[in-house]
Amino acid sequence: MRQLAPILLSLGMAGIIPQAAAQSDQPVSSFPYTPGLDVTAMDKTADPCVDFYQYACGGWMKNNPIPADQARWSVYGKLTQDNQRYLWGILDGLAKKTEGRSATQQKTGDYFAACMDEKAIEARGAAPLKPYFDQIDGMRSVRDLPAVLARLHLALADEGLFFGFGSNQDFGNSSQVIAFANGGGLGLPDRDSYLKTDAKSAEIRTKYVAHIGKMFELLGEPADQAKRSAATVMRIETALAKASLSRVDKRDPYKLYHKMNAKSLQALTPGFDWHAYLAAIGEGSLNTFNVTEPKFYKELGKQWRGNDMATIKTYLRWHVARSMAPALSSNFDNEHFDFFSRTLRGVKEQKPRWKRCVTLVDAQLGEALGQEFVSRAFSPELKEKALHMTKQVEDAMEKDIESLTWMSPETKKRAQEKLHTIVNKIGYPDQWRDYSAYVVKRDDFAGNVERGTTFEARRQLAKIGKPLDRKEWSMTPPTVNAYYNPQMNDINFPAGVLQPPLYDPKMDDAPGYGNTGGTIGHELTHAFDDEGRQFDAQGNLKDWWTKKDAKEFNDRAQCIVDQYAKYVVVDDVKINSKLTLGEDVADLGGLILGWMAWKTQMASMPQQAAGPRDGLTQEQRFFVGYAQWACENDRPENLRVNAMTDPHSPGKFRVNGLVVNMPEFEKAFSCKPGQPMVAVKRCRVW
Repeated sequence: MRQLAPILLSLGMAGIIPQAAAQSDQPVSSFPYTPGLDVTAMDKTADPCVDFYQYACGGWMKNNPIPADQARWSVYGKLTQDNQRYLWGILDGLAKKTEGRSATQQKTGDYFAACMDEKAIEARGAAPLKPYFDQIDGMRSVRDLPAVLARLHLALADEGLFFGFGSNQDFGNSSQVIAFANGGGLGLPDRDSYLKTDAKSAEIRTKYVAHIGKMFELLGEPADQAKRSAATVMRIETALAKASLSRVDKRDPYKLYHKMNAKSLQALTPGFDWHAYLAAIGEGSLNTFNVTEPKFYKELGKQWRGNDMATIKTYLRWHVARSMAPALSSNFDNEHFDFFSRTLRGVKEQKPRWKRCVTLVDAQLGEALGQEFVSRAFSPELKEKALHMTKQVEDAMEKDIESLTWMSPETKKRAQEKLHTIVNKIGYPDQWRDYSAYVVKRDDFAGNVERGTTFEARRQLAKIGKPLDRKEWSMTPPTVNAYYNPQMNDINFPAGVLQPPLYDPKMDDAPGYGNTGGTIGHELTHAFDDEGRQFDAQGNLKDWWTKKDAKEFNDRAQCIVDQYAKYVVVDDVKINSKLTLGEDVADLGGLILGWMAWKTQMASMPQQAAGPRDGLTQEQRFFVGYAQWACENDRPENLRVNAMTDPHSPGKFRVNGLVVNMPEFEKAFSCKPGQPMVAVKRCRVW
């Protein structure tokens, strides 16, 4: 993916801008056009053989400082904001129009209106917390915990509430949907946030505990008590962090696959009545579970047994307040922003209200909003063009697999079978989601959020034991992103990402195949990266490789691990290349496939193989076209968090880290051996 956080967390962490700027911010009815290759974004004073990223993106970085409401600013981020401004225009119209709306238009319009009503939200203060706190305060013993926790999970869907529970495809049988019990229980971004011993990590933990204390004070606790409550929360979270898998371990599906029955699940957490929990979420008859982290659940059981009810209540009150803060009055909202965005990621100011509300509508009514977006911004012709390029890239992958000298005929046959089974989803789903059971009220913002979360939680739980819907999407149509799903074995390109400059039908083919072709190739390569390759053509976790071929793959992947491990992200922090391996492999494979598909396209359209344009040869345009999707500026605080949590390398290395491995780049720019963009040892997997 060039992923859905808890709904309210996405609102608060996404990060109000200065009033003067807010007044000049307006919705739009059409997209501003940015070409797929923007010469003004380049820095032609830079030598492409020394630092190609600076050459392709230097102008963009100079002319696009990070906005005050962003942790980072990128070409993707800029298009996302253009999409949001366009959606703002749609939603503003639907909110003001109270007659003649369809049922879905009513929901999206009224949701947006409720979210934008800051006066009403401020007047309610912390009142939306009361029903949750009443349930927590009503617990008399640990026997009451399962039912209360179930209701909180349905209402908030926040894994910070001890653990996460939902549904997913069975790793061993992708046609079956089973219950998943996931790890969780943390408030900081990652388990390593609690475990790392460097000064910066210790400073963040100190500030986190101070933030928790401030939130408890806002909830009415005296300062001394709030301080003790914060320490209690930190003690429990640290214990759970120590029992959690690392992000690198979570990239290994075998380490997340522990299928068991209800009796075995119960044995992990003696004293916690799982039958009562399941009954309270409406799934009392379940007897098959995948427990992703059994060690975590053993520690969770220990925490439940070793802490009194007052301690457990303190922990729950914190996580409810943390989860709900962005939907509460400004004192809670601002305190939440101050830590999770300003301190953690360096963001200077919150996003304007309209942007936060657009994000929420998209998160909770994404396919309803998506219908409006697609009808205005994504034509059938655009879909056909994107599908044509996708098929060309898949043809390139077929040829690439067949040409591999290190892979045996037996494994090649299985790889081709998987490739030919991949389903291409372009633009939007074939069938729109039914939101009729989701009640939206124009005067109840927090209630809308809760009902939307509960609607989605119940929708996911209802999948258990039912036939798998292979047509379902995991992203909304306006999303500026794409993904490959190894269990569905499909690649998905929402309409939002198929807009200029990321997909520019007006541009000549060279930069288009570098950019969009490279993205298609990226998602396709995920089917065969270190994680995706472990699933077969049907999406089952199954080893279809010979031992020799698996070793050959791992040896080539290790070359990329070693290469990226040398890159410095910020200060003394280097890329965790075992975490980024899948994306790094997909980046390189995608660019190679984009190049192959472009060459095929050129062979069929020799008239496009003309001379230079904008002072660039066609080959140079291909590489610059690719690089410019990754142009970005990033705050050091955000870089530090992402180095720990993000499986993607920073943009600079998603460009320079690839071209050093491509002799085609060396030839296109006449680079010489010994120059930085010419690797002594080239890496290539696919």
